[in-house]
Amino acid sequence: MRATVRVYWRLLVAGFRRQSTYRLAALGGLVSNTTFGLLKVAVLFAAVRAAGGEAGGYDIAQMGTYIWFSQAMLGSVNFWGGSEIAERIKDGQIAVDFLRPLDVQAATVTTEVGQALFAFIPRGIPQLLIGGLAVGMELPGSAAAGLLGVVSLLLAVVISAATVYLVAVTGFWLVETRGVQLVYMVVSGFLAGLFVPINMFPRWLELLAHTTPFPSMLMYPVEILAGRVDATGALTLVAAQLGWLTVVGGLGQALTRAGRHRLEIQGG
Repeated sequence: MRATVRVYWRLLVAGFRRQSTYRLAALGGLVSNTTFGLLKVAVLFAAVRAAGGEAGGYDIAQMGTYIWFSQAMLGSVNFWGGSEIAERIKDGQIAVDFLRPLDVQAATVTTEVGQALFAFIPRGIPQLLIGGLAVGMELPGSAAAGLLGVVSLLLAVVISAATVYLVAVTGFWLVETRGVQLVYMVVSGFLAGLFVPINMFPRWLELLAHTTPFPSMLMYPVEILAGRVDATGALTLVAAQLGWLTVVGGLGQALTRAGRHRLEIQGG
């Protein structure tokens, strides 16, 4: 058991170190995300003021928290659907992964989580500092709420990696997954609340969003960190995230087993 934990820890660290080599890309991401964050400030703050100081239950300070946390998470939460494992399935290298004494899904998700955690350092944290200094943000009301917010943030990253894995494993049947990735990119960001909080959606669309794992990747941690829910509400959202992680993880295991039997390596 300890040996297994140590192996996955090393995969997490390896993913972190691998992503740390792309420093210029991280700087470019910081600049672009901050620019779009300022544009969102202009648009959404105007919407809040036009609505009389509150829109979708968000006041100015809470909207600032929503904007800058959602922007800060862009480097760590995968809303574009691409992954290395999709390419390995396409070219048949996944056969080598199946020969290793590791769970393919767990190893893939762990490595991607390591990469995602690094992105918080050069992209996420600086954006929060810029946002806090530029427009201000609502902070959690207590240390316990802040801790739950951090836990929720980490769960969001893991759920994202596990969901993108589902996109990748469709390659066992489709071979080329770019179409699925495109659909995922369009749907995931919108239903996660990347563009506007899902509380501002029409009621039927908000309910639809909650039937998907996407709000767990962004809106739930933002709701906690913006102080919009009390301790009970925060625990409920974290529990919902754990539920979605179980569902997505279980589906990934089932598709991996089915895909392993379906796998065809061209030329051999």
